[in-house]
Amino acid sequence: MSVKSLFQKIADKEIPAKLIYEDETCVAFHDIAPQAPVHFLVIPRKLIPRVAEATSADEALIGHLLLVAKKVAHDLKLEKGFRIVINNGPDGGESVPHLHVHVLGGRHLNWPPG
Repeated sequence: MSVKSLFQKIADKEIPAKLIYEDETCVAFHDIAPQAPVHFLVIPRKLIPRVAEATSADEALIGHLLLVAKKVAHDLKLEKGFRIVINNGPDGGESVPHLHVHVLGGRHLNWPPG
């Protein structure tokens, strides 16, 4: 039996999180260390460690994550814009080995990000 990631535990409601959306395939919740006035994550319930390990069978799921990100951003009134980030691997800033979409907004976001 493998050890569940932090995000798997959140999706399974084994540990609390400020859920702002959920359906049968994903959940969205506020980031515990926000990098913008609005910062939430959208994660699949299915464990995909990182986007580099997604397969063609995950195509619809990954598209769904982005559409949920758009919906929640709209619900949170991010009319002026928002940024979507998916980190991949240690050099990409990945800290939890479970595919997750960051959505940041509520202020002007500079480019390049860092």
